[in-house]
Amino acid sequence: MILQSLKMAWKSITSNKMRSFLTMLGIIIGVVSLVVLVSLANGATSSVTDSINSLGTNLLTVSISDDKDNPLKLSELNDFIDNDDLSEIAPVAQSSVTASSTYSEESVTVYGTTGAYADIQGLEPGTGRFLKSTDVENHTNVIVINNTVATEVMGRSNVVGENIKLNGTSFEIIGVLAAEDDSEDAASVYEAYIPYTSLIRLTDSVSTEITTFCVSAASEDSMDQAENTLTSLMLTRFGDDEDAFTIINQSSVMEAMESVTNTLALLLGGIAAISLLVGGIGIMNIMLVSVTERTREIGIRKAIGAGRATIMLQFLIEALLVSLLGCMIGIGFSWMIIQIVNIVGDVSYAMSLSVVWLSMGFSMLIGVMFGLYPANKAAKKKPIDALRYTG
Repeated sequence: MILQSLKMAWKSITSNKMRSFLTMLGIIIGVVSLVVLVSLANGATSSVTDSINSLGTNLLTVSISDDKDNPLKLSELNDFIDNDDLSEIAPVAQSSVTASSTYSEESVTVYGTTGAYADIQGLEPGTGRFLKSTDVENHTNVIVINNTVATEVMGRSNVVGENIKLNGTSFEIIGVLAAEDDSEDAASVYEAYIPYTSLIRLTDSVSTEITTFCVSAASEDSMDQAENTLTSLMLTRFGDDEDAFTIINQSSVMEAMESVTNTLALLLGGIAAISLLVGGIGIMNIMLVSVTERTREIGIRKAIGAGRATIMLQFLIEALLVSLLGCMIGIGFSWMIIQIVNIVGDVSYAMSLSVVWLSMGFSMLIGVMFGLYPANKAAKKKPIDALRYTG
């Protein structure tokens, strides 16, 4: 009986292709909206999460806004990590300088820090080494550059041992960071790292007073304890003034970002679901028209023995089939749109399979919900009245 109902439903749909397509259009638009928007939101969430993870999930960043006329000095920093909750600490200051060589010159962001910064931030030299404590203590003019600076300013990647000028001052290249990826954004970032004491001499915008430093927790599981310990140390250092400093917990940032992006995906999904509901109304409308047009057919089928359940099943399957066909077409269009976005935007988004299954399930539900009333109306028609119907 179900197979026969499927054949009759398919025949009814294909007998008026344009009307059937227009009926499906609401479902198609709803599915495209749901799949594309949520897939793009999930892709953006993944990209942001990866960026935050690349900074380290056990990272604490401290910014001092009021030093109480008792500025923090470089020599004091190591006193902060004399406990089990905190692992490593490094000051960080930055300045924009002009890096030049005989090959080219570019504006480069230079970070002044210490050797511990590489472990805290997860920086890995592809060749050479990172900064050492002796470089900081001796104010040595040495530099670690990223792969982009090496290729764009020096002309090639293997430049360890050569010199590069920062604002006219010569620095020896002791390391080149490994290339992170081949994306356009990564290729446009010009970064370099020099001893904190050397940056003080290189630019007037950085002094011996530490205003920003980063700390790594002993483990990712002890982030809250590490933050509490660091907060206690900073309060002791600055007279119990909570407004004198700010501590940013990287894991808290990631949790907040995930919460925001999940809410965004839910909101977009809700908006797209409204489109599916509108599509369902279109299905119910056209099915009511179909019931009216096929009144005599219903009368004939009932006259030869078709029961109420058989008639109802026939129209319910037809509504369900229209909804599912619209869903499948919508999924196909969604895949095409995501591929176009990837090509045009030079990004990498993937269709979310969970959203595809969700859209199929929701489309089936829409088909049943909005097909139920027309099917019930068809099933309740009396055979004599239906046979007498002339339209």
